[in-house]
Amino acid sequence: MQTSQADWTGSRLSLTRQGTTAVVRLFNPPHGCMDEAMESELMQALDTLENWKDGRVVVITGAEPGMFVRHYDVAILQKRSKAMLERGKSFSMERPVPKSVIHHCIERIENSPLIFIAALNGTTMGGGFELALGCDIRLAQNGNHQLGLPELNLGLLPGAGGTQAMASLIGTGPALFNLLTAKVFSPQELLSAGLVSSCTDDVMAEAMRLAGQIEAVPFRACANIKKLVRNAPRWSHDEGMAAERTLFCDCMVDPTAQPLMDDVVSGKRTIAEPPAPLKP
Repeated sequence: MQTSQADWTGSRLSLTRQGTTAVVRLFNPPHGCMDEAMESELMQALDTLENWKDGRVVVITGAEPGMFVRHYDVAILQKRSKAMLERGKSFSMERPVPKSVIHHCIERIENSPLIFIAALNGTTMGGGFELALGCDIRLAQNGNHQLGLPELNLGLLPGAGGTQAMASLIGTGPALFNLLTAKVFSPQELLSAGLVSSCTDDVMAEAMRLAGQIEAVPFRACANIKKLVRNAPRWSHDEGMAAERTLFCDCMVDPTAQPLMDDVVSGKRTIAEPPAPLKP
C-alpha cells in the first residue's frame, strides 16, 4: 500500500482527505466484489481516520462508475463453505461465531464520532450493502443499478449485520419480506423503502454538499446525536432520556455553539436555516 500524510491508495481502496472530509473509494475490477484484501484495507483506512484529529465526515463510495461493491466474492464463500463441510463443522447460537474483519469494520463505523455517508454510486448488494447499512447516512444514484441483500439466492443469509440493520431501519415485516424474497431494489425503490435518504443524478455531489452542511455545525453536537441515536435500541427509555439530557448540556457548554446561537438571537438567520458552509 502506498501511503502519504494526506492520502493513500491500496489494491482495493483509496483514501483522500479534503479539509475535514475524507473520501474512501472502493474498487476491485473487473467485477467489483468484496474480498479479504478489501476488508483488510478498510480496517487500515479506519485506523487512519480514527487518528485524524481534524476529521468530521467520511464519504464511502465506489471508484468505478456504476459500482459501489457488487457483493462479497461468492467463490471465496463457497471455498469456506466446502472447507467447513469437509471438517464436519456444526454451529449453535450457544457458541457464537467470533467477529471477522468486516464485522469489526462496521462496528467501528457505528461507534466512531465521525459521520459516515455511504454514497451508493451503483450496484450494491450483499456485503457491500451491509457496509452501507452500517453507515450513518445512505444516498443513492439514479440508474439501472441493483441494490439489496439477495443472499438467500445462494442458500445463505446476510452475515455482516444485514438482518439486524434492515429490521431496525424499516421494521420486522418489511425486513422479513425483503430478505425472504431476496429482494433486489432499484435506487428509487430503495428511497421509497426508506433505506436511503435521497436518490440523485450525482450522488458524490450530494454527499459532498451534505458533508459541507455537517462540517458547518459543531463536531460535539453531531457526535452526541450519533451516540444517542445509535444506542437508542440498546438503552432503556430512562437510560436514553438521561443520556440525552446530559449530552444536551454537554453541547450547551461547547464554545463553538455560541456563534450559531448568536446568529439566531441577532436575527441573522432563523433556527430553520443552516449555518453557511465553512470556506475551504
